[in-house]
Amino acid sequence: MAKANSQKNERQAKIDAIRGQQQSAERRRGLMIIGVCVVLALLIIAFPVYSILKDRAEISAFDDLDLEAIGAPASSCDDITSKVATGEGEHVTTGEQVTYEQSPPAFGPHWAETGVAPAAFERKFYTAEDRPEVEALVHNLEHGYTILWYDDTVAADDEAVTEIRGLAAKFADSDNQRSKFIAAPWTAEDGDAFPDDRHIAFSHWSVGGDNDPSGEQTGVWQYCSETSGEALDSFMTEYPYLDSPEPGAG
Repeated sequence: MAKANSQKNERQAKIDAIRGQQQSAERRRGLMIIGVCVVLALLIIAFPVYSILKDRAEISAFDDLDLEAIGAPASSCDDITSKVATGEGEHVTTGEQVTYEQSPPAFGPHWAETGVAPAAFERKFYTAEDRPEVEALVHNLEHGYTILWYDDTVAADDEAVTEIRGLAAKFADSDNQRSKFIAAPWTAEDGDAFPDDRHIAFSHWSVGGDNDPSGEQTGVWQYCSETSGEALDSFMTEYPYLDSPEPGAG
């Protein structure tokens, strides 16, 4: 009888030991899962913070540069071209697609809805993921903006995009109307490619002024092989925001 009880106790001790090992293993697995979750949560939090700090560091490299010192020389750009402009005050329903003859447009029918079109003055740089529709940006052109459009080739080049962001930052910290500038992508879905293997385009909606004694409204363009702050500075000096159909609008 005593021997049987002893064997029973040994079996129970083994069972208890196995249970204890299983419970310890489960606790370890639980702690590991919690640890992994904590690490993942920290990474999720840290990644955007890192991206923001990285972006700021990259843009800060342009802080001490004048606009005309950013990018390639003006010789990387073609001569300015122009075409008679139409579409002043011609508003179409928000959501209606407009087919523009030029890539990119400098004038034409456009959307007009508060908070949608024109795009906000505060934003100076957009990517394909957050860019307003072209029909909204044409309204910005009517209000005197110069838009720097960059194509898919440039969008795929991180260094080139950083350069444009640095350039756009020159217009960011100001409520001065002279800072009516936007850099935005021109994608394959928006229309034809830029001419002559160019990848950057400036566009502006001009009412003539000193640049056109006839006083006739024109769209003006300048195409470049790469970003040129020197060319942009010259373009915006020749075609300021006041040279537009509605310069006083926001």
